[in-house]
Amino acid sequence: MSGVNSSVHIELPAEAIWAAISDVHCMGEWSPETTSCAWRGAARGPAVGARFRGHNRLRWVRWFTDCAVVACEPGREFAFDVHFGPVPDARWRYRLEPDDDGTGCTVTEDCQDRRPAVLAKLSNVVMGIPDRAEHNRAGIQMTLAQLKDRLEARHGRRASGGLG
Repeated sequence: MSGVNSSVHIELPAEAIWAAISDVHCMGEWSPETTSCAWRGAARGPAVGARFRGHNRLRWVRWFTDCAVVACEPGREFAFDVHFGPVPDARWRYRLEPDDDGTGCTVTEDCQDRRPAVLAKLSNVVMGIPDRAEHNRAGIQMTLAQLKDRLEARHGRRASGGLG
């Protein structure tokens, strides 16, 4: 299973960043592929086992995925497994490392591709993605840049630093 990640420093406390990341309704604001998400069933917020559906778009292709929260530690970590129907697709994880003074935080987003090899090759052809790892890396970097810009703007902070 291949995985990719990237990091960014955000000038906000970890708790504020985690609140935004774990509010799945906001994912469409910063993701280049996810257009919207909504909790499913009895879930009303982030908790291990909570489920949500993500709606996605890449060029002309639209699809939805079903997700289940697998890690949920306020101010530290939020992760979820993605399934396309019954097939495992990916695990997305956000880890937060607060600065010593608590005023800022490094956010690392990573993705583990969990697709079976045959399905991975087929879906990459259908989606027009020759290199899934590079595609996901670029998406992560765009997501983190948008997350940083939007959160710092909302809280009146100036952007600083770049992606790692």
